Amino acid sequence: MQEYVSRADFYRLQPALVKGLQSTQEAVAASGIEPGLIHLVFLRASQLNGCAFCQRMHSEEARGDGERQARLDVLPAWRESPGFSERERAALAWTEALTLLAESEVDESLRDRVKASFSLEEQLSLTSLVVVINGWNRIVLSCGFRPEIDER
Repeated sequence: MQEYVSRADFYRLQPALVKGLQSTQEAVAASGIEPGLIHLVFLRASQLNGCAFCQRMHSEEARGDGERQARLDVLPAWRESPGFSERERAALAWTEALTLLAESEVDESLRDRVKASFSLEEQLSLTSLVVVINGWNRIVLSCGFRPEIDER
């Protein structure tokens, strides 16, 4: 008996689900949210959810797109780190609030902060990004996908 669902099995057995998640992600990428911000949102949600597979993948993608390792290193402490713009801070706060929704309500001051940094379309795109990465995190964790890590 197979202990975990492999990534290949998931993609083969649930192609419509994979396509749906990918389509949402592609639509958001085409909406004008900058790629660097998408990487930060995906990585921060994956950190909160404890998804090692996604953390590995999204940190590599971020570095590949030019993100500095120093910013990735301090992402869990973004509130205390000076290297993040107000737009990034609003997105990270939104990401945390929606990812941890069961722990507390999204308050009006956070909504106002997001509204100040993002157009209405971007707000919807940002929210969709958080939904997509939380969905992927839950699929990856429930299936038991493991990151490939060089042991050197």
